[in-house]
Amino acid sequence: MSERASGRAAVLARQAGSAAGEAVLAAVVAAVVAAIGLEAFSVVHWPAFNSSNVTRALTTVGQVAALAMLAVAVVLLRLRTWGRIAKLLSWGGLSAFVTVTLGMPLAATKLYLFGMSVDQEFRTQYLTRLTDSAALRDMNYAELPPYYPAGWFWFGGRFANLVGLAGWEAFKPYAIIGLAVAAVVALVLWSNLIRADWAVAVAAATTAVTLAYGAPEAYSAVLVLLLGPLLLLAWGALYRPDETGDATGLRTAGGWGAVIGAGLLLGLFATFYTLYFLVAVFAVCLMALISFGLTCRAQRTWRALTPILLRLIGIGAISGVLALIVWLPYFLKALRGATASSGTALHYLPETGSRLPLPMFDFDLLGVLCLAGTIWLVLRAGSSRRAQALGIGVVAIYLWCLLSMAATAAGTTLLSFRLESPLLALLSAAGVFAFAEGARAVYQALNEPSRFRIAAAAVALAGAIGFSQGIPTVLATEITTAYTDTDGHGDRADKRAPSAVSYYREIDAKLLEQTRRPRDGSVVLTADTSFLAIYPYFGFQALTSHYANPLADFAARTAEIQRWSTLKTPRELTDALEHCPWRAPDAFLFRRSGDGYSLRLSQDVYPNDPNVKRITVTLPKALFDDGHYRITDIGPFTLVVRV
Repeated sequence: MSERASGRAAVLARQAGSAAGEAVLAAVVAAVVAAIGLEAFSVVHWPAFNSSNVTRALTTVGQVAALAMLAVAVVLLRLRTWGRIAKLLSWGGLSAFVTVTLGMPLAATKLYLFGMSVDQEFRTQYLTRLTDSAALRDMNYAELPPYYPAGWFWFGGRFANLVGLAGWEAFKPYAIIGLAVAAVVALVLWSNLIRADWAVAVAAATTAVTLAYGAPEAYSAVLVLLLGPLLLLAWGALYRPDETGDATGLRTAGGWGAVIGAGLLLGLFATFYTLYFLVAVFAVCLMALISFGLTCRAQRTWRALTPILLRLIGIGAISGVLALIVWLPYFLKALRGATASSGTALHYLPETGSRLPLPMFDFDLLGVLCLAGTIWLVLRAGSSRRAQALGIGVVAIYLWCLLSMAATAAGTTLLSFRLESPLLALLSAAGVFAFAEGARAVYQALNEPSRFRIAAAAVALAGAIGFSQGIPTVLATEITTAYTDTDGHGDRADKRAPSAVSYYREIDAKLLEQTRRPRDGSVVLTADTSFLAIYPYFGFQALTSHYANPLADFAARTAEIQRWSTLKTPRELTDALEHCPWRAPDAFLFRRSGDGYSLRLSQDVYPNDPNVKRITVTLPKALFDDGHYRITDIGPFTLVVRV
């Protein structure tokens, strides 16, 4: 090995080891802080958030205390004194901010934002499935590998096993602790890429924005927090105009540390959320093209492509290997069978997906920050690598939005409405840089008045408090739903009468008694799919086609259920179940409807908005009037078990 290569290897090992060790330590601190905070919140009998302002007031107090810790950390870092104390304060303050912002408003409920309604139902079902077993299995369908990346849910299952909670009950603490850890790890990454004091401010701003606009989808929110560092690492790997000569080569890892970091982060994206992974890959490829153009113009040779291409391949190889951990089972199964004829997961176009998001023109604190960030990105595009990396990320998001809207002509979308949160995070990060550099420029232009820095800090802190205390208002609907939904114990946190979910415990007990099989050994056909979110039975049909595994053939299953409703005798039904193309239901959980048992199913009606049409299928009671079926009425439900 040459001196140059060995020198770079030593630098790479030193940089990677230092960053990884600091990230692990920071993650432990964040997890401990969040766990202690959530436990402290749980021992007090708080009033429901939607019927009292007590928890809102205490949330504000906690946020101010956490922001004060971050402010002290920034001061210590600027003074370059008590560095370790400053790091601990920044880690503790940021994780405390996440914990109090989400944990305090939800302190009186066992459910996370949005309870178990709409999309949160299938997410809870996924977590319940992977809590029941560490094997990669589809959230709903038996004998199928997962289609949606299992990474976040798999770790959630291990967390639930560790603390001894059911999947639905572990969702809230796991989501909050996970966000706290991600925020602090992002801070460590920022600190290794930019000035430490600026890193604290940027991490705090992006965390606050992500909590407000991304927290309901917790598994994607952790990626939003890491997107900025990922872009800086990728740009540092792909565009290196100043690296020339042996001396520089011995002082750096030649961009390969950034390659490894970007590859690992992209791999994490792939195992957590496919959409954000694809958008991030799109941004990185755009970076490679821009880097190639700039380098060719500077060096006037096509040979500039070689090192850029090698680093891009390195990033892709690392992320690809990690992606296969969760993607490979599905790919192998898909190669042996037929998938659905259309990608209904992409069949959703709300009003926000039909226009470009322009938050910089909103007249509020966040709008001002995004406007400042936009101006800074343009002004500093030629001189700041930070601005270049973040700016390319912003451009990539806007291009993706345009591609998504163009794809509607082909009968699909690219789900661009999901990109609001990462766009806000990138623009807010740019806004922090704009404020810091703008304040410094004004300070110098005014001949450095003695109290200007204090005034600028006061404005920044007041703005942070003003935005942060409004986060519960932004999340008011999601928080209220967590109190009005009935949880897995059959209780509503607002102490009002529970829904029919309160009968699920009795239904579960009767199913176990009559089937004499473990829960994951039975397939249940029901339209009350929240039952499957609480107990890990497999379902015969998913809630909607958009969250159904393409290998399950959602439309054909619905047609088969409709065919069953036209049968006349128990013998015909038994024969149909025995010759079902898929594993047939071992039990049915119906709602009673006159002389029949009803199921409320769904159909994809894209491009309409809403994109789901509800249909009711009623099976005559006479179909089950046979010794092959055991019928039990429980509340508004009828449980039918095949014997």
